[in-house]
Amino acid sequence: NGLSIKRSWGAASQSNGPGERPVNQTVPGRAVQRRQPKSMLGILYTACFSIAIGAGGHNANGKEIQAEEMAQYRERIKDMFYHAYNNYLENAFPYDELRPLTCDGQDTWGSFSLTLIDALDTLLVLGNVTEFQRVYHVLQDGMDFDIDVNASVFETNIRVVGGLLSAHLLSKEGGIKVESGWPCSGPLLRLAEEAARRLLPAFQTPTGMPYGTVNLMNGVNPSETPVTCTAAIGTFILEFATLSRLTGDPVFEDVARKALDALWDSRSDIGLVGNHIDVLTSKWVAQDAGIGAGIDSYFEYLVKGAILLQDEGLMSSFLEYDKVIKNYTKFEDWYVWVQMYKGTISMPVFQSLEAFWPGLQSLIGDINSAMKTFHNYYQVWKQYGGLPEFYSIPQGSAVDKREGYPLRPELVESAMYLYRATGDPTLLELGRDVIEAIEKISRVDCGFATVRDLRDHKLDNRMESFFLAETVKYLYLLFDPDNFLHNDGTTFHTVTTPYGECVLGAGGYLFNTEAHPIDPAALHCCSQHKEDRWEVEGLMQGFRASQYMRMGLSAARASEQYHQYSKKMRTAQDGKTINKRTNKRRVPILSCPSQHFSSKLAVLGQVFTDHS
Repeated sequence: NGLSIKRSWGAASQSNGPGERPVNQTVPGRAVQRRQPKSMLGILYTACFSIAIGAGGHNANGKEIQAEEMAQYRERIKDMFYHAYNNYLENAFPYDELRPLTCDGQDTWGSFSLTLIDALDTLLVLGNVTEFQRVYHVLQDGMDFDIDVNASVFETNIRVVGGLLSAHLLSKEGGIKVESGWPCSGPLLRLAEEAARRLLPAFQTPTGMPYGTVNLMNGVNPSETPVTCTAAIGTFILEFATLSRLTGDPVFEDVARKALDALWDSRSDIGLVGNHIDVLTSKWVAQDAGIGAGIDSYFEYLVKGAILLQDEGLMSSFLEYDKVIKNYTKFEDWYVWVQMYKGTISMPVFQSLEAFWPGLQSLIGDINSAMKTFHNYYQVWKQYGGLPEFYSIPQGSAVDKREGYPLRPELVESAMYLYRATGDPTLLELGRDVIEAIEKISRVDCGFATVRDLRDHKLDNRMESFFLAETVKYLYLLFDPDNFLHNDGTTFHTVTTPYGECVLGAGGYLFNTEAHPIDPAALHCCSQHKEDRWEVEGLMQGFRASQYMRMGLSAARASEQYHQYSKKMRTAQDGKTINKRTNKRRVPILSCPSQHFSSKLAVLGQVFTDHS
């Protein structure tokens, strides 16, 4: 194994650690506030915050799921997690994945101890601060990317870079004593940057579209195929832009944007992209167009990249795609595969990876369409107790040799998003069914096994790391409306960086395609641009002034105190006193309007009280 990580602990405890909520805590009811987006701003509003919803659903007997039952489901999900996680530690670490039928491990995507990295932020979501801290320090001290390993550029980015970035940004939430300058510096940020730098040689192509595989020590192999899938080209902007904004090095965001631009320029005359392309020539090799395997996360990252970066161009690109997708591939709330140049049907199948689409639709406010498609997918689930990789829509059955189910998260992911948006109890029923099915079909002595064939429930000797990174996490978040990741902006904390003061932990988290949450406000903590800094300082001035006024100071005195503080901060940062800045304030292209709760997402992703 290429890693120098040493195993230094036994199985993780399931008992409540510091920060865990007692299992008998009730879930308070919440009111639903629905709004129809009317513009680009409205579309981004729907994703800026999770909508607060009621906690009730229905159980298997048709009765409403009460807070106590929600807590019971959370405990069952925790039990699933620890059964898988502890068996990975005992039988597979430091290999990438657990083989649950033989109780051993294997390397799959590059010898990174992937399951450990993928599970790290899930530990915090479940409230296990103690284990989060332990794994954080193990990774900090033991990871080494200077290894002679051929690694998937796509998988390394979403799992390793994404997992390390997420854990870095959540480290304060997890009780880690962060170093001075955080979140603009930190050990896991440095590891994420190192991993990403070893992927950069893959982007050195005439088109800017990356190769699919790179050797972490030697770069791209001269014999490496230039053909790669669309998703493996267009799924970098979240992680790479976050890296650039935190480290100040634009190279990561630049290569991610260039790859996106190249895909956009490669569309067919009717506006579709295919499945596989030659990154040297921009010639399409596989010309099937759809929303599933090989393309899926490209569309996801256009939407989430637009929200994260407040980038109207990315959202406009997705909305153009959305129009042609509905025009050519949508039939009775199903999505099929078509020939990218002609629009004729090439494969009338539903792929399990497509189940992310209703969740993505919820982020742009297309709830009605999302729910209809979700119900189609849910019926397939009920038919088999899982989603087969390929399902023939005309025949109503799994496609031969594509009937497996590797415990994928996409349907649960969509249920979580849609439940936050609607409170529809059907979505909790899906969560219940997933728990029951996985426990009944996939649970074995050493973990949870991939289902080789949903028709007879035969198992495969593999447990993918995304089971702990995504499936369990989305299930838990579905049944935990009070989780810190669902924060509506009512709580947050401030940090002082070399570039000024910023707000973190206020909600609006964006999940990468491996379900690693990114705090969008963090991207504005490390800005080198004075205009950005002044914009945040102006908002902080109002916030601090409102605090001073609550302490009995007059508005004038409060403003004077903050003016002195702000002047001192800018002097320390720039090495000299800054002249009075212009009154012209730079307005971002996209922002979130004032919300119904007591705090709002304002300019640059910062959260301040409505009194500021």
